[in-house]
Amino acid sequence: MSDPATPPRSLAEALRVRDDASLAVLLRSRPDLITPVPTDLTQLATRAGTRASVVRALERLDRLALQTAEALAVAADPATYDELLALMAGDAGDPAVAGALPHALGTLREQALVWGADDRLRLVRTARELLAPSPQHPSPTGLGPTVQEATAGMSPGRIQEIVTTAGLPSTHDAVSAVSSLSALFSDRRRMAALLADAPEESREVLSRLVWGPPYGQVTADPAPRLRWLLDRGLLLPTAPGTVVLPREVALHLRAGRAHRTTEPLPPPVEAAATHRPQVVDAAAAGQAYTALATVEELLKDWHEGGPTVLRAGGLSVRDLKRTAVALDVSEPLAAFWVELAYAAGLLASDGEPDERYAATPAYDEWLEQPPAQRWALLAQAWLTATRTAGVVGGRDTKDRTLSALGPGLDRSAAPEVRHRVLTLLAGLPEGASPSTESVLARLRWERPLRGPQQDDDLRGRLARWTLSEAEMLGVTGRGALSAHGRALLGAPQPEPAAEEQPAGPGDKLPVHHRPAPPPEPLSPTEQATASATAARLLAPLLPEPLDHVLLQADLTAVAPGPLRRPLADMLSVLADVESKGGATVYRFTPGSVRRALDAGRSASDLHAFLAEHSRTPVPQPLAYLIDDVARKHGHLRVGAASGYVRCDDDAVLNEILADKRAAGLRLRRLAPTVLATHTDPATLLEGLRAMGFAPAAESAEGDVLITRADAHRTPPRTAPEPVPDGPPTPDATLLAAAIRAIRAGDLASTTPRKPSATGPAVTGGELPRTTPAETLATMQAAVLTGEALWIGYVNAEGAASQRVIAPVRVEGGFVTAYDHTADEVRTYPLHRITGVAELADDQT
Repeated sequence: MSDPATPPRSLAEALRVRDDASLAVLLRSRPDLITPVPTDLTQLATRAGTRASVVRALERLDRLALQTAEALAVAADPATYDELLALMAGDAGDPAVAGALPHALGTLREQALVWGADDRLRLVRTARELLAPSPQHPSPTGLGPTVQEATAGMSPGRIQEIVTTAGLPSTHDAVSAVSSLSALFSDRRRMAALLADAPEESREVLSRLVWGPPYGQVTADPAPRLRWLLDRGLLLPTAPGTVVLPREVALHLRAGRAHRTTEPLPPPVEAAATHRPQVVDAAAAGQAYTALATVEELLKDWHEGGPTVLRAGGLSVRDLKRTAVALDVSEPLAAFWVELAYAAGLLASDGEPDERYAATPAYDEWLEQPPAQRWALLAQAWLTATRTAGVVGGRDTKDRTLSALGPGLDRSAAPEVRHRVLTLLAGLPEGASPSTESVLARLRWERPLRGPQQDDDLRGRLARWTLSEAEMLGVTGRGALSAHGRALLGAPQPEPAAEEQPAGPGDKLPVHHRPAPPPEPLSPTEQATASATAARLLAPLLPEPLDHVLLQADLTAVAPGPLRRPLADMLSVLADVESKGGATVYRFTPGSVRRALDAGRSASDLHAFLAEHSRTPVPQPLAYLIDDVARKHGHLRVGAASGYVRCDDDAVLNEILADKRAAGLRLRRLAPTVLATHTDPATLLEGLRAMGFAPAAESAEGDVLITRADAHRTPPRTAPEPVPDGPPTPDATLLAAAIRAIRAGDLASTTPRKPSATGPAVTGGELPRTTPAETLATMQAAVLTGEALWIGYVNAEGAASQRVIAPVRVEGGFVTAYDHTADEVRTYPLHRITGVAELADDQT
């Protein structure tokens, strides 16, 4: 085991002296390190240094922590804390940077990107390779190579010429000459004197390169201003026609700063406007009600079978346009509502041969819930979904168009960005709506863009979509987070902000100015509690459903508010929606009345329904309309012949045959009261209705077929599972088990052993190998002496491990022992033990 008082010589040794709480912080912030669980701390350190893991960890650093890592990449290896502070704050110093740097360095240590004490800070080698300057991958700092790196391929004679021209004494070898030149460039006083003699044009050349990129082009015969710099090593050649500004020179010109601008504090989220909390909640509740109505209208439009599924999956552009027209919204908004219903499990494909989209059985259950609970289900589905409607219409990596409900819409960062944006809104005073640019600036500070990501600011686009979608869904009102939106996050209710005193130059960084840690994801139980709380807060704000309408003489009905479910369902069958708004206007037409009759209602039922639910008398024109349509309804009967028409009045059949519009139906008379056709019954029904008749469909037994509004549902479907952004964050139970297993494996691999009597000594990490007879004899002896043993063990799955055990009993081919690595008594089959070794005397 490592001695805590001895400076660690490797990352593995640095991890070995950490306590369990520190290891838990590391594994929680970098969950890929325990997928699968490492066998010991050496393997954990190796995995923490792999390129993929380091890249992922760097991408999750905030701007100050990333700038700290970038500064360490251009510092000496190892570097001291004072050297790091000088690179971050410059020669003049910066109190804000000085106060924030310990926290940033602590973050890098927690995530095992930096190890070592303050006098020997080391950046993990892979991180240094990723962040250090090179011609192929310029450093984010804009710095170039050191003098030693830039002169690696230069001839010793040329190096001596540069040293002499720079005013330094010549040396006996190139190594000392380079060291002398580096010392000159790192000395602020001597460098100032050297540059004071530089021509103005030469200083101008340096000023153009100082903040990067540090490379420039020169001709075979450089101009005098360049020649002066080349002769003194202030510019060094790296390739024919290319020169570079050495890092030491650039740092002098920058006054010691590694970055042009160091950003120690996250930019504040600024309020663009402030409203009374009651106004915000009321506006959000209105939007929540509109969201519920929109989703209901969408599913009602598709309940008898919606658009067909494309061969590659998803909605066609034409069907998306039709849906947008039906919902009276733009196509991007239609894609959002369609995807929201899909994410909530209310919409899916039916799986039939001619696959179509339709409502799921969960939709019927959803309709029976109170409005606030229905909203909470939609909002929770939106908050956790990785499917992103904003990318619909874009292109995937194969240049194929991304369609609504199709593949390729998952963006793993979406839930985290949504949650973070709403959390930032929760940090504002009640009723304050943020400025979009300040939210984007804060997110860019928390997750700076690196490399190719700068060309595709996905997080910025996700944040903009979050702000607009939260407003449409009613999570926010007038841009500010509502009370039920705050509850949905599981965030506490805001408290009055206390006045803050400005920090003095010598004050440390206040805790509330430090970047907040990433929010922990809510557990399923916490999510359910948060949704229930949000629904409880929203319920009083939603309008109370009404049980009546106002009938008017122009064959319309006005619903002055939301209607109760049975009334709304029946009215949607009996009439067509003409306009929406604060009040909904329904219009009665012959077609809508016939639709109600087709659904099994009689004329007397419709009269009674209207009389019961109208606050005004039933207008005479409406009563006449119902009676007139009912008198004709069912007078004709259509069945399958492929199709036939029968009617007791042969004059009506004669009228149909004489009508030119019936030519396409190809009807012929079979009997005085029967016409037959090859046209299918559905087409025959539509054709006769278009001619002004009111036929009814009948079954094979001659009964009138009644069509129901909920005729088509998909089989039971589950909502789409979010696509995680890498391995999920481990919970406390998994972390404890993983740390215990890693500690156990590390104990087994590092415990000293006695030399083998029959072979060479076994070293740490190497499984022992002994014969079955030697294994049994050693076990039996350890039972008598009480000594601990180190064993190699292969489980039933074939996975090999190392363990430290104290045998208690050996019988029946099994050994019962106290397992020090698992901290419990276990029984092991002897045939699965590959070998055994005794521990050194000071370890037993």
